[in-house]
Amino acid sequence: MTTRSLLILAAGLGLNVACGDSANTIGPGNQLQVTNAADDFQWQVSNLDGVDQTLRYTWSNTGDSASVNQATALSGGTATITIRDASGAQVYTRSLTDNGTYASATGTTGAWQITVRLSNAKGTINFRVQKAP
Repeated sequence: MTTRSLLILAAGLGLNVACGDSANTIGPGNQLQVTNAADDFQWQVSNLDGVDQTLRYTWSNTGDSASVNQATALSGGTATITIRDASGAQVYTRSLTDNGTYASATGTTGAWQITVRLSNAKGTINFRVQKAP
């Protein structure tokens, strides 16, 4: 292969890397709203179009369980919420397209972790996690 051919090949490979698909994550146009207060966590995002992202939040729960209200309208992809208690034990996981109100398992009071996983998500997601009564 000639030097000129190698340069053309290298330039072409560089162009492929530069033009490759980048991760589609939540941006300003998605109007992400997060309220993270003790015993009350709310999360809403709209206009998702093929979003792939994992988001993690630390939430203070002074109780030992939570109530989760989910109201989601996805036209494609998946969205999952997972909640772990202060000891790291998983107390809740569910597809966010399962609309309704659900109870977590009993866990340890303190700093809980809420993880939202989006895979090619298209649509609107809204959920609320509160200390169970």
